[in-house]
Amino acid sequence: MLCHCCDKLLKLVFENHGINVLTIKPGFVELEYDETQTSVDEINQLIKAQGMEVIKSKEEKIVEKIKQSVIELIHESNNIDSILRKSDYLVEKLAMSYQQMSKIFSKYEHLTLERYIILHKIERIKELIDTEEFTLSEIAYMMDYSSVQYLSNQFKKETGMTVSEYKKSRGKNKIALDELTKK
Repeated sequence: MLCHCCDKLLKLVFENHGINVLTIKPGFVELEYDETQTSVDEINQLIKAQGMEVIKSKEEKIVEKIKQSVIELIHESNNIDSILRKSDYLVEKLAMSYQQMSKIFSKYEHLTLERYIILHKIERIKELIDTEEFTLSEIAYMMDYSSVQYLSNQFKKETGMTVSEYKKSRGKNKIALDELTKK
């Protein structure tokens, strides 16, 4: 679970199956249920049916925390300084070196941590473009690009279209955040 929408969906699914949700937040759920009526395997199947997975190992938990932290940093934080020091933010948040995080992340996902961050930045840029509140220069600054040209080049490389072409598409080319690791 990476976002609050996932939390709400999973809570609804559990409640529809007679499972009481005590606590639910991104990456964590605490349940109360009748073990004679429902098995752990059935709960795991409900989770998988929603396109989610049960995290088992310590390293898988770290990968989930990394993903949650990247989302907080890029999509939820309005603190420009956090974007400017993304590696420091992650190091502080997870109490691990960036190299350790990157190695673990790449072991469980088919892309590097840096690429994952870039993909999230591109999706956030799309959101900011769609709001029409900021100029491209302001967006480049907010997202820690040294220039509009650098942002534009990376946007084209990652999306296959220019910023202008994206604007004309009216947001039709957005990717769900949980789909970014599948790209």
